[in-house]
Amino acid sequence: MRASFEELVEIMDILRNKCPWDRQQTHESLKKYLIEETYEVIEAIDEKDFIKLKEELGDLLLQVVFHAKIAQENGKFDIYEVIYDICQKMKRRHTHVFGGDNFSTAEEVLQNWDKIKNSEKEVETVTDSMKRIPKHLPALMRSYKVQEKAAKVGFDWESYEGALNKVYEELEELKECLSKNEKKEKIEEEIGDILFAVVNIARFFNVDPEEALHRTAEKFITRFSYVEESVSKQGKKLNEMSLEDMDKFWEEAKKV
Repeated sequence: MRASFEELVEIMDILRNKCPWDRQQTHESLKKYLIEETYEVIEAIDEKDFIKLKEELGDLLLQVVFHAKIAQENGKFDIYEVIYDICQKMKRRHTHVFGGDNFSTAEEVLQNWDKIKNSEKEVETVTDSMKRIPKHLPALMRSYKVQEKAAKVGFDWESYEGALNKVYEELEELKECLSKNEKKEKIEEEIGDILFAVVNIARFFNVDPEEALHRTAEKFITRFSYVEESVSKQGKKLNEMSLEDMDKFWEEAKKV
């Protein structure tokens, strides 16, 4: 039952040769599938569904092999060069395992990793390191990483109170913006400032803002489902109910 990695590579070779859909794909056309498969892996982890995780990891691995095959056809690199490079990177950046360094904490390991990474990437300034954060990361995650880099050089609030006050300040600026009937672009800017300030508070407490918002969305869905089911039991539809009536069920859902 144990297939080899070489068999997967061979299957991809065959698909690129004989399957019309696979032949048409490019790095650009596959981007959405790479993102989709990554999030499906994360969902399986969150659900602690290891059968699903096994399947989704396979789908993600297929995407890696697919991109490497296209690169090989274009004379850039093949999958074995990808594997070789990541092996070498792991050895270079784990100098406490494969070299002479001696670190006793995970924090020291991360600091050494960042030091080596910055040297390899020729990152000379903090701004350089911020610009290297992928723009396609979820915005909350990217904001968190940007703030982390600023905090490492002391550009940070002394405590969470400063970050919290910044949220209030940004809210006041949004209120003023709305009262003046500003254009959409200005409203968007002020809302962005609020979200960025909230991420700062999350960072102070080592809370992943992406995960926090995800959980809140799931909580909302659960409570809304209770409202909808309660309305249905009365033989009605949501659009037949007043907001006040729906809010009563919402308050009930919070107690369930």
